[in-house]
Parts: sequence; structure tokens; C-alpha cells
Amino acid sequence: MNRILIAEDESRIVSFLEKGLKSNGFTTTVAKDAEEAIGLVLSNRFDLLLLDLGLPKKDGLEVLEQLRGQGATLPIIILTARDDINDKVSGLEGGADDYVTKPFRFEELLARIRLRMRKSQAASHNGKITTQLQINNLTLDLHTRKVIFNGQEIELPAKEFCLLETFMSHPEQVMTREQLLDRVWGFDYDPGSNIVDVYIGYLRKKLGSKVIKTVRGVGYCLSQM
Repeated sequence: MNRILIAEDESRIVSFLEKGLKSNGFTTTVAKDAEEAIGLVLSNRFDLLLLDLGLPKKDGLEVLEQLRGQGATLPIIILTARDDINDKVSGLEGGADDYVTKPFRFEELLARIRLRMRKSQAASHNGKITTQLQINNLTLDLHTRKVIFNGQEIELPAKEFCLLETFMSHPEQVMTREQLLDRVWGFDYDPGSNIVDVYIGYLRKKLGSKVIKTVRGVGYCLSQM
């Protein structure tokens, strides 16, 4: 049974989330402030964290930074009333997997939770967790979040790491821009946005222009190098 930690101090929202999640087969634990949330994540095994940004004792973005800094790899979905684009960018660049603005429909949140869990569990095989993805001279460590290319460690921010992870998890698949937006950014961008192309450019600058191929009229795929 999947375990979800809810880091939220508003009792009404906690009750709403627990009722919906339990009815869909999840086990829930609640943290009422930032310090409790950090302690629970680092000392227990949870499959996903729902993180409110407006927690007592410490801002949710600080919680996110501390958890990722200490090696926590569980999927994290931010729940917040803040709808400023800068907050969204800060959360996603800081290592969040998704961002849901209050008020929200539970059905949408549930779909996002299931998507993030499927992605996280895709690294499991026969009960053993695969912590490394490797294709020829490129290695990505899911636990330490390190990338080694041609024997050199390459530093990647959270979104670039997630984008590369998506390609390496589907090495022979051509990914459309829509698929990449859904799997990496997790919320709707303007269909005309060039954010995918921009981040592909970032990866090519760091890993070489031939690492990711453009498939004209379709999308992108990882080169076999």
C-alpha cells in the first residue's frame, strides 16, 4: 500500500485530502509544520510528499531544498495558494515534481499523484531499486543525482536532471514536446511555449550537441552516442 505524507497545517484541507486518499487505497500521515515534515521524510519511507508552501516554522521551499540536499528522492508535489509564476519556477527548479494551486479538484490531484508514483516506481525491477541509468558513456544516478559523462561529473539543475532522466528511461523512444512537458514539468504550459526546446539546448551545451537528436515533426530522442 502506497504511503503519502501530507505536510499541511490547515485542518480542513488535511481532512479533505485524507478522506480522498484513503478512499483510493492510500495510507496517509500528517505533518503540521516544516520541522515535523523533514523529520518524518528522513526517518521513514514514504512514496510521495504533498507539501504546502505556507507551513509554520519554515517556508515550504526551504523544506524542499533541505530534503533534496539530504538525498530525499521521493516524488514531491507542492500544494499552495500562491499562484505567482516565480514561486512555481522556484519550486520546480528546487526539485519539486509537480505544483498544484489551491483550490483544486481532487480528481486532478489524484491523477498527478498516480503519474508521479508510476514514474518513481518505473525504476523498480523484480523488487530491487535501480539507482543508476547508464547508456554507453553517460551515467545518471537517481539517488545521488549525479551525472557522469565521458568520465567527468556534470552538474545539472533539477529540471535538466529530470529531462535527462526521462530520455534515459526511454532510450529508444521518440518523445513529443507534450510528453516531455507532462513528465518533466507536470503542469500545463501554453502549447506554443518553447520551454522544452530551451532545456534541450541547455543539455546539449553540457553534454554535446549529438546527445539528444531532433526527430523532425515529432520531437526528440536520446542518441546512442
